[in-house]
Amino acid sequence: MPTKRYPPILLATCSIPWTADYTFDASLFTYSVKQLATEMTPHLYLFGTAGEGYAVTDRQYQEITETFRAALPADTVPMIGVISLSLGTIVERIQSAHALGFRDFQISFPSWGALTDTEVDRFFDATCGAFPDCRFLHYNLPRTKKLLNGDDYARIAARHPNLVAIKMGGLDTTPLAAILEKAPELQCFFVEFGYAAMRDQYECGYIAAMAGGNPAWAREFHAARGDRLAAMLAEAIVARDVLVKHVQASGAHMDGAYDKMNLKLLAPNFPLRLLPPYSAPEDAAFAQFEAELPPTWLNPTG
Repeated sequence: MPTKRYPPILLATCSIPWTADYTFDASLFTYSVKQLATEMTPHLYLFGTAGEGYAVTDRQYQEITETFRAALPADTVPMIGVISLSLGTIVERIQSAHALGFRDFQISFPSWGALTDTEVDRFFDATCGAFPDCRFLHYNLPRTKKLLNGDDYARIAARHPNLVAIKMGGLDTTPLAAILEKAPELQCFFVEFGYAAMRDQYECGYIAAMAGGNPAWAREFHAARGDRLAAMLAEAIVARDVLVKHVQASGAHMDGAYDKMNLKLLAPNFPLRLLPPYSAPEDAAFAQFEAELPPTWLNPTG
């Protein structure tokens, strides 16, 4: 088997705290970043879908990226997410983060319309091809309207050696296995459900989604195999069902609403607000969520 281009790490997202007037709370963000780096993993990413990368302005992107750079402990390996309907904006944001010293990026397709195969090649040429000293993780998700399969990734990986990883969700393991088999040099990252399904058969990385507020649980899950991995997945499913119930009852639906509820378990002062126009749960919904979680989830071992 070819050597993977990226290690099978535990990767965690950084959420963005907004004040009551939707100003970026730099001090709380700095504290949260340091907390995650110290207690969960040195591999942190900013501006994924859960990190509201789709919602920030260029000014906010620059301010938050600069704050992220300053907040990172010396041994961290950061990644910057770049989401936009404009390929030009994607390139400009990579350039600005590159100037700050970032070299790892998470990218996804512009989602106004589904890209053709020719347009897919243009996208990767403008990102991976234009920044050969950087490493890229492609987030392969349905809301971009263009899902890549194993054959696609085999072709693109051969063209771009700095495409090093993908991130993909879903409960159907068939397309996940196809990518792992046909593009074996790419590291594949999954949240709890895909990771538990694939890790005993394949090397893959883990993105702490449900475990965003439980660093010890996330570290143990990342290391678990076999029966222990299956048992921990069952714990995560119970917690997920409680979370989904209270987020949906609040009228919220964006990824960040779920992640901020989880993060608040770790950082009680973290606000649940999302940038407008998107709805977020109220503190009362969080209190109900926390009260219904199993004690073992709130006080994990490991």
